Amino acid sequence: MTSIHTLIRAALCAGFCAALAGCMTSTPHWDATFGDSVRQIREMQTLNPEGSANTDPVAGIDGAAAVSAQKSYVKSFTAPAAPTNSFTIGVGSSSSY
Repeated sequence: MTSIHTLIRAALCAGFCAALAGCMTSTPHWDATFGDSVRQIREMQTLNPEGSANTDPVAGIDGAAAVSAQKSYVKSFTAPAAPTNSFTIGVGSSSSY
């Protein structure tokens, strides 16, 4: 009788251990590294990490040209170019191979 009770106890303990092992989680590891991949990708895509410290103004374009370029850019979205017919592309072009 004692060996049967011991066997039942051992089986119950093994069952409880298996059930508790199923409840174990790996979330603490995931929480510790949460957001690392996003930060790494953002750093890889940054051309010059120290760019915000540069106070030298951009040279090469004056204010009037910049305003004109900005207005043309905005206008391209408000009045987009008419779509071209795909059947006429390449028809009538003179190209020599």
